[in-house]
Amino acid sequence: MTAALEVRGLRKSFGRLPALRDIDLAIETGRVTAIVGPNAAGKSTLIKCILGLVRPDAGRITVLGQPVGNDPAYRHAVGYMPQLPRFPENLTGREVLAFLADLRGGDEPDEELLGRFHLEGALDKPVRALSGGTRQKLNAVVAFRHRPPLLILDEPTASLDPVASGILKDRVRHDAGAGATVLLTSHVMAEVEELADDLVYMVEGTVRFHGTLDSLRLRTGEKRVERAIAALMKEAA
Repeated sequence: MTAALEVRGLRKSFGRLPALRDIDLAIETGRVTAIVGPNAAGKSTLIKCILGLVRPDAGRITVLGQPVGNDPAYRHAVGYMPQLPRFPENLTGREVLAFLADLRGGDEPDEELLGRFHLEGALDKPVRALSGGTRQKLNAVVAFRHRPPLLILDEPTASLDPVASGILKDRVRHDAGAGATVLLTSHVMAEVEELADDLVYMVEGTVRFHGTLDSLRLRTGEKRVERAIAALMKEAA
């Protein structure tokens, strides 16, 4: 398969603290890849480098063949759902969607999630008046609305009730089945087991495992992903 995202020789330090140490990854098109690891493993720094929010010290990143660098045009192909949605508090949900649609420039929006989340009644309220769960639903709508070929989802089901979480998971699998590439971070191993095709395990700025969930089970001898990850953590200790 073709790699939708390639990372080669990526390094990043903050002062004397190395956050990424020669990361090499190739994320295949149409797959859901979970990035997991303990705190300070480098997951957030890697995601920020891919998004162009942090400039690496060395190495290169390409998204759908476009280099990540000074030209932000590649971001048009990326849908990002941060763990904590941050929208202008004084704007209504409808104004947020309209503003972002103007930035995208003419793409016909996909309103499927908007309808399934029953958000229409909340869109005319200012963001500051929305509950955490409703903000997270709006966050998901923004990420998926323009059918990006690369989706980066950071703890996507945080603050969602079970029904909304199930709706979002269905959409993740649907879009991956239609050819989108999904990069997922989650501390919920049951969610990783349910959604991911592949897994990247990071420790101290390095990749210690990258492969399918089946190959992870084979390596560790554990059937459950949670126990398999625990086995990897023991290896790294």
